[in-house]
Amino acid sequence: MVKYLRLLVTILTATMVIGFIVIVVLFVTKFSDAFGPKLPDVITLPDGAKPLAFTQGSNWYAVVTKDDQVLIFDRKTGVLRQTLQID
Repeated sequence: MVKYLRLLVTILTATMVIGFIVIVVLFVTKFSDAFGPKLPDVITLPDGAKPLAFTQGSNWYAVVTKDDQVLIFDRKTGVLRQTLQID
């Protein structure tokens, strides 16, 4: 009876270890994209513009400069779409 109980405890331990490894792998694969937003590789600002803040939407991103301008760029092409002056 003790040998049978020892076998059951060993199988339960192995099952728990394998289950824990599976859970860790699932967390890593599921949340690997959640570690930050996709940022553009390069942002080309107009001459003299110094960045102060950055934000983004689904198909655009914006840079706020130190001279109170908001520069809105197209996400796919990186082309400057619009410039807003903050009063």
